[in-house]
Amino acid sequence: MVGEMRRLERATPSSSSRVPASPGAFSEALFERMKLVDPGVEDLELYEFRYALASATPAGGDWSSVILEDPTVIEQRVTSRRFYAALEVRPREGDRIVLDERVLNLTRMLLVGLVSGAYTIEWVKHHFYFDIRGFIFLHRNQYFTPEIVAHLGGKPYRTFEPGQVRFERCQSIGYKEFAAANAELDGLFLDCVRRLIEVNGTPIILALAGPTAAGKTEIVERLRTALVADGRSVTSIEMDNFLTDRDYREEKGIHTLGREAIHLGHFTRSLAEIRRGQAIQTPRYDFISGESSHDLQGNLKPGAAPIEVPPGDIVFIEGNFPFLMEEVAPQIGIKVVYLTDDPIRMKRKWKRDI
Repeated sequence: MVGEMRRLERATPSSSSRVPASPGAFSEALFERMKLVDPGVEDLELYEFRYALASATPAGGDWSSVILEDPTVIEQRVTSRRFYAALEVRPREGDRIVLDERVLNLTRMLLVGLVSGAYTIEWVKHHFYFDIRGFIFLHRNQYFTPEIVAHLGGKPYRTFEPGQVRFERCQSIGYKEFAAANAELDGLFLDCVRRLIEVNGTPIILALAGPTAAGKTEIVERLRTALVADGRSVTSIEMDNFLTDRDYREEKGIHTLGREAIHLGHFTRSLAEIRRGQAIQTPRYDFISGESSHDLQGNLKPGAAPIEVPPGDIVFIEGNFPFLMEEVAPQIGIKVVYLTDDPIRMKRKWKRDI
């Protein structure tokens, strides 16, 4: 399969002149191809598919006007930080919010490439997933690169039946269905955490990170419940409360997830103290005003109140990737990255937001 994927990635796209001339013939051919890309398309009628396709149709309905690029050029673009930095979140045409032109052009290329045969279904599915609701292609993150797989020992610790395959036709996914599909995997995760706690002792700090809608909140809640049932005391530190004032971050152009965005000294001291079994006081961040309870020197502002955090056997850090900071990582006893495939996350987020 790896050899086949390399061959596909080196393929050169054929001309879009092989695209059917009439919009009706194009949409009919695309409808059949897209059923192989996303099984959910099979649940649509052709007229429904055409209605959704209208949002991506070029001016005048001329799909042969779409210029195709080599697959390697496309791959380089969608893995470039510059591509995403240039995207407009809510571009407007008059009083309408529309798609960013770069995302729209990418979707058009992939649709035309599928119909013309310039891009194979295997290549498209390997690098992208199709969101029927938005009728756009989104880049699929490759979380386990060859380098990461090699770092983790070259093979999985344990493998399971792919229970999430059942969601391919779904447009949204509730947590109950998601939890049922992951039950065996999550059970092993809980068991591994328990064993690590036994080996490393307590107090111990556990940080669990991952992308939006991966299931972090739910698995942490399940882990809390299980540990309390084991007779362990549990407490938590919210990393967002260590954010500095929003005005300061915006003035300096500091990214919210960067080490410069937080009261780093206060954060590291708090972790060291709670690891010794001591109660701590953390800053308090107001998301409405965008202000911290502490100034940039770490002093409590007049009239502000810190947050009291009691000690515990297990200390959860709630936040995004705290162990990427070299000052913080050594203090974290258990580091977890909880990942879920991109299409599943999108469907979970859709269910959660409606």
